[in-house]
Order: sequence, then structure tokens, then C-alpha cells
Amino acid sequence: MASSVYDSILFKDSFGTESIRKIFSDEGLVQKWLDVESALARVEARLGIIPQEAGEEITKKANLKYINLEELGKEMKEISHPIVPLIRQLTNACENNYGEYVHWGATTQDIMDTANILQIREALAIYERKIQNIQKILYTMVDNNRDVILAGRTHGQHGLPITFAYKSSVWLAEINRSSDRIKELKERILVGQFSGAVGTLASIKSKGKELQTELMYELGLKTPTVSWHASRDNLAELGSTMGIIGNTLAKIANEVFHLQKTEFSELEEPFKKGKVGSSTMPHKRNPSTAQNIVTTARILKQNVTLFLEGMIHQHERDMISWQMEWEVLPESCLLLGNILNSTETLLKGLTINRQRMYENVTELTHGLIMSEAVMISLGEEIGRQKAHDLVYDACMIAYEEKNDVRELLYKNKEINELYGKEEFNDLFNIKNYVGYSNLFANQVLEETKQYI
Repeated sequence: MASSVYDSILFKDSFGTESIRKIFSDEGLVQKWLDVESALARVEARLGIIPQEAGEEITKKANLKYINLEELGKEMKEISHPIVPLIRQLTNACENNYGEYVHWGATTQDIMDTANILQIREALAIYERKIQNIQKILYTMVDNNRDVILAGRTHGQHGLPITFAYKSSVWLAEINRSSDRIKELKERILVGQFSGAVGTLASIKSKGKELQTELMYELGLKTPTVSWHASRDNLAELGSTMGIIGNTLAKIANEVFHLQKTEFSELEEPFKKGKVGSSTMPHKRNPSTAQNIVTTARILKQNVTLFLEGMIHQHERDMISWQMEWEVLPESCLLLGNILNSTETLLKGLTINRQRMYENVTELTHGLIMSEAVMISLGEEIGRQKAHDLVYDACMIAYEEKNDVRELLYKNKEINELYGKEEFNDLFNIKNYVGYSNLFANQVLEETKQYI
């Protein structure tokens, strides 16, 4: 029986993905604990710290098929310790008393931290693939929409014309930066943990540093320069990076949500017959995917604070702060997995209503969106501030009376003397005032080539 949306048959796919759930499932976590224990035994056997046969037997039995998860959970509750019950089951599974060498010289947090890093490595690999897929989709979107003009909006109002290539290139550039963040983050986060009770490796009387280095090599992780039992900035950086990525994608989804409003109808998320928007209003085509992305990103954002709280540790180890990660890490990874997966779906099937974009930018404000173009041109003749005041007065009248600002302005004697009718009307041609929209879009496309 599920007790949260993350493992609910009904809601789990709205808050996570199967691939990330598998990594952070009970089975996935316990197997990672076993992977660390077996790697430790193999390396200790190679270094002569424990018998070779013990290393082989522990490796053989460090498998979920030898572990009773239900019993593991019961004993963890009874003794208030996460790893000791696992050590007991693994010890009992090993023959010839070789199980007595399980967990030799390690402390619980060594095993659990390193197992978490192994989980994170798998999750990051999935995230990187998804991000690259999104980059490819957006690359094509930018490349194909240089001639599509729409209203650039500031403060929720029409500002100036832009191209859709420019708009989507802003999204793509932000995602490129997050791709860099993950690459840089991996250098700091994929570091294992093996340093003993207080971080000094006192339990390994000889070859302790060699054991630490060889263990990390065995697991494919970097060796820490010093214990990070009480230093959680690495996980805080991970949480912050996940929050940034999630909110970048939520920003895109939120834009789709707003531009899909009936009054805009410029974008629409993927729709297929059978998708229902309302139980009472049959006509509804709701942006449910976009809404879900924003929802899950908001939850993820709150978790960033918890990762930062986790940095405040007492002394050499602190269960109060550390235990919080057991909840916030899997949840955050699930949420980001869902956000990435949903964003890929959203963008892959996004409908771009080019005609409605054109109608909105040319017809909604009756020429007001070109006020800057007129002011700049007129300012070259009569001065910027005088031109601003003249155009402002006409725009306010046009706005209030719902008139065409072109007609109001051309009635002005100064303007009439400076411009012919055709020349003046050309100032309101939106195609002539998208600035360097496509140059900037092309720069982002060129930058993106290194990622895809």
C-alpha cells in the first residue's frame, strides 16, 4: 500500500520516472550498500588485510538474493540502526565463518554515503541524456523559427517584436549552462567515502590510505582528500544544481502554460484525442504537462533549502543533519527525473501557432508595439525626449480610445512634414524591428553544437 505520491500506483508517474525509482528503490539502495561492502572486501583481500577467501565469499554473497528486505526493515526499526542488520544478514550468508570480515574497518556512514554517490552517478547519467535530448529538440526549434515573429513581452505586456528563434534560444542557452553545471559538479560529487568512525581511518592499522585509494578506484570514484562525513557542501551543490535545472525547465513550461491561454493561443502542448481537460467542460484542452512540470519544480525548489540545512553539522558526524538526506535526496532525484522527462515530451510535440503569433503582434495593439521604432526614427530629426513625449501622448490616446496609433501620429504636423505616408507606415513593419534576434539565436546554435 502506497503512502506517498512517489510510490503510488495512481500518482507515481506524475512525480517520478521508472528509471529513477529503480535507482532509489529499497532494492536499489540495499544492493548499492552490498556493492560497497563487497568492493571493500575485495580490496582488503588484495592488500592482505583480510583473507583472500573472505573477499571472494563476501563478494559472492553480496547480492540481494541473500537478503530478506522485510526482516531487514524490522530489525532496523528494532535496533535503530540502518547497516548493522545488513551486516548480520550478509555475515550469516557467508560460509566458513568468512562473514566475520564483512565491514572490516568501515563505519556505517562510509557505506551509506558511498552508496548514495553510486546512486547519484547513475541518476546524473540519466539526467545528462535527457538534457542532451532537450538540447537537440530546442536546437531544431531555434533553427526552424527564424522568420516567425511574435510579441516580446515585458511585465506581461507587449514590448517589441522578436523572433521565436530568439525566444527559444534563451531557453536553450540556459539549458546549456546547466549542462556545464552537471559536468563541473561531477568532479566534486563523485567522490567516495571511507574514513572510519571519526574520519581518521584509525581502524585500519596499516595500508589505510592505500586501502582508501584502491577502494575508490574499484568503485570508479574519486578519493577524498579528507573525510566529508560532516562536510555536505557536495550534496548542497547537487541539490542547488537540481533546483536550477528544475526551475529552468519550469520557466519554459510556465511560458507554454501562459501562451496556451485562449486569449494568446500561440503555443500548445502535445495533444491527442482522448486526453481530457475537464470532467464537466468537454471543450477543455488543458496544458496538464506544463502544469505538472511547474508543480514538481516548486516542490524541488523547497528541497534546496533542506540540502543547505544539511551543511550545518556538529563535530565529526551528526545524525540530525545526515538523516535528513535519506528523504530529500531520493525525492529530489525523482522530481528532477520527472521534470526532465516531461519537458522532453512537452517540447518534442509542442505546437507553434505561427499565424496566431503574427495576428497578436500586428493586430492586438493597433501599432502600439512599434512605438519605440517610431520614437527612435523621429528622435533623429527632432530630438529623443521631444519625440518620446510626442509618441507617448499619441499612444496614451490610442490606448484609451482603442484607436490606431498610426493614424493619430500621422495627423501631427511635424510628422506629416518629415515623412511620406508610405515611409511612415514602413516604420510600423514588424519585420524591420526584431533587432539582432536571429544573430543572437545563431550564436546560441553555434554554442550548442559542442553539446549535441
